[in-house]
Amino acid sequence: MSETLLSESGRRARHGSNIGQPLTRRDGVLKVTGAATYAADNHPEGMLYAVVATSTIARGRVTFLDEAAARAHPGVVEVMTGANRPALATDPDEKSNPFMFRLDLLQNDRVRYPTQPIAVVIAETLEAATEGAMLLAPRYEAEPARTGLDGAESFAPQSVGVGNPAFAETGDVESGLASAARRVDATYETPAQYHNAMEPHCVVAQWDGDTLSLDMPSQGLAMAQGRIAGLFGIPPENIHIRSPFLGGGFGSKGFPAGPQILGILAARLTGRPVKLVLRREQMFGPVGHRAPTRQRIRLGMAEDGRFTAIENHTRTTSSTFDDFFEPAADVAHTLYASPAIRTSYDVVRLDTGTPLFMRAPGEATGSIALESAIDEAAEAAGMDPLAFRLKNYAEVEPISGKPFSSKALRECYRQGAERFGWSKRPQQARQMRDEAGLLVGWGMGTATFPALMFQAKARATIRRDGTGLIETGAHDMGQGAWTALAQIGADAIGLGMDEVEFRAGTSDLPDAGIAGGSGHTATAGMALHKAGLAVIAKLAELAVSDERSPLYGAGNVGTIAREGKLLRRDDESRGEPYTAILERAGLAKIEAEGEAAADGAAQEAYAMHAHGAVFAEVKVDPDLGQIRATRLVGAFAAGRVINPKLVQSQLFGGMIWGVSFALHEHAVTDRRSGRVMNADLAEYPIPVNADVPSLETILVHEDDAHVNVLGIKGVGEIGITGTGGAVANAIWHATGKRIRRFPISLADLLD
Repeated sequence: MSETLLSESGRRARHGSNIGQPLTRRDGVLKVTGAATYAADNHPEGMLYAVVATSTIARGRVTFLDEAAARAHPGVVEVMTGANRPALATDPDEKSNPFMFRLDLLQNDRVRYPTQPIAVVIAETLEAATEGAMLLAPRYEAEPARTGLDGAESFAPQSVGVGNPAFAETGDVESGLASAARRVDATYETPAQYHNAMEPHCVVAQWDGDTLSLDMPSQGLAMAQGRIAGLFGIPPENIHIRSPFLGGGFGSKGFPAGPQILGILAARLTGRPVKLVLRREQMFGPVGHRAPTRQRIRLGMAEDGRFTAIENHTRTTSSTFDDFFEPAADVAHTLYASPAIRTSYDVVRLDTGTPLFMRAPGEATGSIALESAIDEAAEAAGMDPLAFRLKNYAEVEPISGKPFSSKALRECYRQGAERFGWSKRPQQARQMRDEAGLLVGWGMGTATFPALMFQAKARATIRRDGTGLIETGAHDMGQGAWTALAQIGADAIGLGMDEVEFRAGTSDLPDAGIAGGSGHTATAGMALHKAGLAVIAKLAELAVSDERSPLYGAGNVGTIAREGKLLRRDDESRGEPYTAILERAGLAKIEAEGEAAADGAAQEAYAMHAHGAVFAEVKVDPDLGQIRATRLVGAFAAGRVINPKLVQSQLFGGMIWGVSFALHEHAVTDRRSGRVMNADLAEYPIPVNADVPSLETILVHEDDAHVNVLGIKGVGEIGITGTGGAVANAIWHATGKRIRRFPISLADLLD
């Protein structure tokens, strides 16, 4: 069962507005009928197939590849190694900005992690390429693999995430802990996780001189264009990337992956179009993952339950050759009021692929630990977990002292608790059973995610026939961008959705920024909004300066665009259709561009976050320890809702992932070889339909005048935060056992 509720104030939509309507996604029919063309569905004439041969060791060097056997195999056209790989214009290990990651492009014989590409076999058929790769039979000079959070000497990084300080403190934490009437000192561990989008990373590459055509999934077309241009020493405009659909990304497709560049190199080497698609097990290494963490959280509380200090020290991991450090502790900066807060990190370098952004990077790992610790603190204080959170409610952002641009978290708590029935929850653990004798537990967690916004451009056109065209190089990886962005653009030019053509998903369109950080709707949407306003302003200028127009002379009072007409703002009975204005001006169309960027002054003045509260019910077999999440209610406040149906889908997806985080998902690494042992969808545990509980979401109305003109905050990642902790806390409430290592298994409960 699933349901979405809107609070009454959230139901309002102005007359004639596309924004706020629960429209069915525009790409839905294409996807369910198989008509949507994904990158690997493309087959240019003369295309070859490339297969990556990957390392089976974690550390060392390749000493031999049987290239002769591979080349002799029927159908094999070429074997690409470091010896014959086409030259690159820049070193793939160079980094010029924090959003650039080092790539393995056969630059030497070193092996830095398992599944690192060590050669590429190119053939007339996929079968021949696959068999040729097996015939390479590599030999290695192996060195011991460094694995696990204690697998190497740790060090303190300078920054975490993308430029976040690795150490932050306000107040005196040690004094706050020393003076506390009650304390919690607990350590939580989260595992490595892998993105595992349905669509694997792939590329179809075709060269024409120094012009390159690519079909590849991308969450950031312009960034990919720039990175590839730098590697090959060609102008970005020589590269045309098509990415109309993505079969999921979750952060892993924000940047070009090494294997995709190898596919482009293979096309360069052979002079023919090449398709390269990673196998599922090859995605456990070169395309990013969520790093494991060990978080020690110390909390101090006064007699009345108010915090005197909050500290999170996180240990995490990265690769031996690049820097991305999971910013798990940073969630402690924003959620609960405390006179003293400190976050710090140490890091261990392992023989693994470089970790990367993965849905709610930092917030997912940090919140499941922090929300578990908050529950332990509530228990120590003898308080209901919701009452405890309200007692420590932050009216300003604790770490910075900035006011929130908006914060409807109290209302999320109220509406979520009421819908869930939280008031009936007994405070003590192991007090509830169902009719079958299963232990029943109720838990909660607070959800939060920053309201981010990046830079983007868009173009809007009004045609003489009264239709519109809105364009931006946006990315739809399943979140519904085709629909939500079209709603914003159509609204800006005063037309209905069926009167507007929306173009997106190719690099020759205006740069829509990156689809990440839950910021794509706000970013690309604001660019479309500004482009729409700009083209309407141009149209209005034609009308108000034309003596033949009913709008003549209305420049001072202004006009309104609605339902294909311009109307006088002071007298809406006077106006005329777009068609008449353009026809009289002798124009087939009129167009304008718009640009969007975050408001630096507003970001400096305000803390900008979306918030929510998740309530979970679990049932646990007291004899077998088997756990089922049976019911989830989430109440979320994320600014202006563009499309409630799409928002519901995103929140459901995040909440399900939160259940997965708490109960299912983890990579198992062989400590001897460093290889992930469950690198497939059969043994990498994620929820299936039978694991999905009853889901309900409540969209709590929230107006925010500061995040952007449209008041949009993101919803793609907030659903994970809070949910994992809510499930973990419900397990404690059912069993009386506090498990601090995730995912929680039946073995943990039977110990």
